[in-house]
Amino acid sequence: MNSYLIAEAAGQPSDSSVVLAILGGCAIGAVVALLGGYLLMRWRNRNRIEESTREADRILAEAKAESDVLRKKAEVDAKAEFLKGQENIRKEGDGMRAEIKEAEKRLSKREDNLEGKLDTLATKEKNLEQQSKKLASRTDSVRAKEAEAEELLANRRELLLQASGISHDEAQRIILDEVKHEMEHESAVLIEKAVTTAKEEAVQRSREITLTAIQRYAGDHTSESTVSTVEIPSDEMKGRVIGREGRNIRAFEKATGVDVIVDDTPGIVVVSAFDPVRREIARRTLEKLISDGRIHPGRIEELTAQIQKDMQEELLETGKKAAVEAAIGGLHRKQHELLGRLRYRTSYGQNVLRHSLEVAFLCQSIADELGLDGRLARRCGLLHDIGKAIDHEIEGSHQKIGADFCKRFNEKPEVLNAIEGHHGDIPATSPYTPIVMAADAISAARPGGRRESLERYTQRLQQLEEIAMVHSGVKEAFAIQAGREIRVIVDAKRVDDATAAYIARDVAKQVEEQMTYPGEIRVTVLREVRAVATAR
Repeated sequence: MNSYLIAEAAGQPSDSSVVLAILGGCAIGAVVALLGGYLLMRWRNRNRIEESTREADRILAEAKAESDVLRKKAEVDAKAEFLKGQENIRKEGDGMRAEIKEAEKRLSKREDNLEGKLDTLATKEKNLEQQSKKLASRTDSVRAKEAEAEELLANRRELLLQASGISHDEAQRIILDEVKHEMEHESAVLIEKAVTTAKEEAVQRSREITLTAIQRYAGDHTSESTVSTVEIPSDEMKGRVIGREGRNIRAFEKATGVDVIVDDTPGIVVVSAFDPVRREIARRTLEKLISDGRIHPGRIEELTAQIQKDMQEELLETGKKAAVEAAIGGLHRKQHELLGRLRYRTSYGQNVLRHSLEVAFLCQSIADELGLDGRLARRCGLLHDIGKAIDHEIEGSHQKIGADFCKRFNEKPEVLNAIEGHHGDIPATSPYTPIVMAADAISAARPGGRRESLERYTQRLQQLEEIAMVHSGVKEAFAIQAGREIRVIVDAKRVDDATAAYIARDVAKQVEEQMTYPGEIRVTVLREVRAVATAR
């Protein structure tokens, strides 16, 4: 405190004055710095603006130069295009002038031809006028001669009537009766000839259509057979299949609805059932049980239910595939299921599903040859045997069952008539029914289509020969071509030609009445006379 007073008294500045002086200097320096920064920034901005102006002038000059170049180039291109167009127009004009000259030449040539034709026509017209005059004179002479001839005929007619003593009406009636008799005879001859020709042409045409249909479809000649036997690894497995006191086999037969035959035959167990689908389910179930090794009533019921479900899906899928293969749409699910069931149905060893597909394709071929609807014919052929899938469940023929079943799904009348009438049970109301009958016979009668046991085959051959041998005058009879033809040799001294024809018809009639066979059997009667001499 004393020092401060002493300094102040001595005239020296104090600390507060110093601080104020420093703060004032700093403020002045800041103002000077701000002013200098502002001036520097303004100078830089002025330089930038000048540089931008110069750059803009340069770009504008370059753009102007480039536009001048482009304009000149465009003018050059336009001139070149104009010159090119003028050249094309000149060429087109030259071509048009050449065409016009050519057309003028053709027209002048045609004019020359027309003038020549006019001269020719004028000449012909003169000739026609001359010929017309000659014809008119000849016509007059012919009319005069006709009048003279009619007068002569009238005179002769009067003389004939006076000589014969009959009137004109009676003579006219006699002549008309003779003409009528001659015309009836000639018409009968013409009708017989026309009928014979029509029959020959119909037979020939039917053979051509049948052969074409057979050649266009290459079906398998063999078919799958439904297996009803199950192989077992050892005879010990038979005991496990039977079970204690037969409980396993009873449970199996109850669950599957089949009969299981376990006998002394080594290595197999026989599954017997009238329903082919049920038999197939039982066969698959038994195979799985044997491969699994666990055989008891609970496992049997479980496996049977599972395989039945799988079988239903498989039948539906098989039916759909068959419909797709035959290109048939619009079938109901139930129809697909029945088509699938036909896969496990056989007729004389022929798989019915493959037979139905074959008949469908044959029907289309025949219908196409006849100018009918091939798709409708194919539908009739595919569904014609659908009743065989359930004919063991419903009473009646498979034709009636199939028609009633398809009627529920609004099938066309042509399809229903083909299904019910393809064996001739009802009259055919559409041309598709006889087509299905023909295709069914072709599929069933072709070699390898159906098979018979050796015993039945031998019996059929023997029965054929026995039917032929009972006729008087028959020396020998031979069944040939797998029983599809029988040749009968008769004694030429005892049997004449008319009797041989009678024997052939009688044998064919007896075969139809007494035998059951696929397809048709041809009867040929041979009557031969031989004269032998030896020259020495």
